[in-house]
Amino acid sequence: MINTLQTLLEQENQNLAPYAVRSIDGGARKHPEQPDPYRLPFQLDKDRIIHSKAFRRLDEKTQIFVAGTGDHYRTRLTHSLEVAQISRDIARRLGLNEDLCEVIALAHDLGHPPFGHGGEKALDEVMNELGYSFEHNKQSRRTVEFLESPYPHFDGLNLTHETLDGLIKHQTALDNDGNPYELAAHLEAQVVNHSDEIAYINHDIDDGLRSGIIDLTQLRTFYLWRIAEELVHKKYGTNLLPRITISRTISRMTSLMIEDLTLQTEKNIQENKINTLGAAIEFQGKLVKFSPQMKEMIIEIRKSLFNDLFYRQPTIYQKVKEGADMIKKLFGYYLKHPHSMKKKYLDREDQDIIIAVKDYIAGMTDGFLISEYHRHIIGKK
Repeated sequence: MINTLQTLLEQENQNLAPYAVRSIDGGARKHPEQPDPYRLPFQLDKDRIIHSKAFRRLDEKTQIFVAGTGDHYRTRLTHSLEVAQISRDIARRLGLNEDLCEVIALAHDLGHPPFGHGGEKALDEVMNELGYSFEHNKQSRRTVEFLESPYPHFDGLNLTHETLDGLIKHQTALDNDGNPYELAAHLEAQVVNHSDEIAYINHDIDDGLRSGIIDLTQLRTFYLWRIAEELVHKKYGTNLLPRITISRTISRMTSLMIEDLTLQTEKNIQENKINTLGAAIEFQGKLVKFSPQMKEMIIEIRKSLFNDLFYRQPTIYQKVKEGADMIKKLFGYYLKHPHSMKKKYLDREDQDIIIAVKDYIAGMTDGFLISEYHRHIIGKK
């Protein structure tokens, strides 16, 4: 039997919780389109993201380590895939819309510039000097609404309003933390927010261990790590190779976070009598949360990673700083020599040259930024 749109809609309606986003209640787009006969609207969004150029470029953008410095370190692409996997897992447990969670997760970093958060800070600083600002969640939305343009009659990918809402309201300790919204986005977007945090904490620890910057002794000072490692020893015994201990403990720590988030969120939903999508969206505050105990354990790890254990280590910081300096110098060069950029960034009607330079640099991979820097800056000396 071939599943048509109608059968998919019926299956979705039967399987989802009453507070989940359903395709039949959403899926509207800025530019009206005929429904796809075999794909739900959020599935179509996901396919458009995966086939976009911006998505492919994430493979060579820094997560923590500069892209290309190690075969097994995460990039923005692999990070996004891990966020999507965790999001779908949580959505399935809570009866939320997995497709909507997945597309927001896959698209949430499309606007991230090269060289990670150091690159984002550099781009924001140079934009501030010119009376503008830069924030990668806003750039992600701009990417899918304007910069990607594979269709003949409109700019952008024409994604659903629900996907766009999830992108602009993406919020973690790293993203948009000082920009609270009066109303949080739908529960699917809230799930992605926490999935992002679960993913980066665990895979950054993994990459830190792989690089030698972090060691097991340091991690064993964290309560959550000790709980997870004890559970691993109960299952597999204590005579494990270090790489097995690390692999299984990170996996178990991820599972503990997912389990806690799911249970606490379900408790919040029941206590607040959330039994419709409208009630979920209109709720003042956030329903998708960790328990206070888990939140405290996560904060302990996150503070240490940020303050001294990992992100500020010279091995990482110096490379990111070099990339940030390149971004600032290239920005100034392109302002003076705009025709050195690709023509499509200059061809739009009423295009502000500052915005054009910002769009161009934000879309670059680490490698392309470095090559442009050597061509225009180093080569000019």
